[in-house]
Amino acid sequence: MPAPQSSAAAEFQAMNRAGRLLLPNAWDAASARIFEAAGFPAIGTTSAGIAYANGLRDGQQIAPDAMIREIAAIVAAVRCPVTADIEAGYGESADRVAETVNAVVQAGAVGINLEDSRGSADTPLFDVADQQRRIAAARAAGDRHGVRLVINARTDPFMLSLGADLDERVAMTIERGRAYLDAGADLVFVPPLIDPVIVRRLADAIGGPISLMALPGAPPADELFAAGAARVSLGHTAMLAMLGALRDLAASVRETGTWTAIERTFYGNREAYDLFAPR
Repeated sequence: MPAPQSSAAAEFQAMNRAGRLLLPNAWDAASARIFEAAGFPAIGTTSAGIAYANGLRDGQQIAPDAMIREIAAIVAAVRCPVTADIEAGYGESADRVAETVNAVVQAGAVGINLEDSRGSADTPLFDVADQQRRIAAARAAGDRHGVRLVINARTDPFMLSLGADLDERVAMTIERGRAYLDAGADLVFVPPLIDPVIVRRLADAIGGPISLMALPGAPPADELFAAGAARVSLGHTAMLAMLGALRDLAASVRETGTWTAIERTFYGNREAYDLFAPR
């Protein structure tokens, strides 16, 4: 393993342990460079954003090899640590997760998001023990490369509105969060939770770092950190904001034949040229 990747892994571990980490999520090299230029100390990838940029729906609709290529392009575009969203690992077995992690580490990433959604209406989540094995396999795969991955273990009772009521949903999340930390995860990721009261409840009960995803209408990051979150990521929201801006720009140009919408946020030819200077 190259020394720079080892250093980046240690640096990213330290950021997560320190907490209060606000993490942007890139969907291509250009968005990664923009986030890096803004001063973010690390960058995540967004699986949904990458899928959308390739004309596909979210939810493991993109081929694993295509996702790995996009992750590698993002890693190559920046100097800061990059953590990769690998959805549910592109395969159900622990061995398949390990293969995906091998490829992600070889692409230069120093962390992963790994979710427990199976994409099945009948059995929406992996069994807790199965997911523990998948997390352990991811950890072992990173270790074989000498990379101490930051594993952000996503659990989806809130995402899928599972359980008969809020209390049951919270109990499911606590059970899974504790189990995933025991299996070797560094953080428990609970999207789309943004209620500070429930965040505090989970943070206290899980007994380890939890991470959240920003959404329109969410409290400011400082409130979520104060409630117990160690990390807040943008997820696919920045990409969706860009799609909304592009939609409005397209409508304005089409309807008015003027360039006001372009001029409002125009980045500048020289700025873009400089942004992508060889490194």
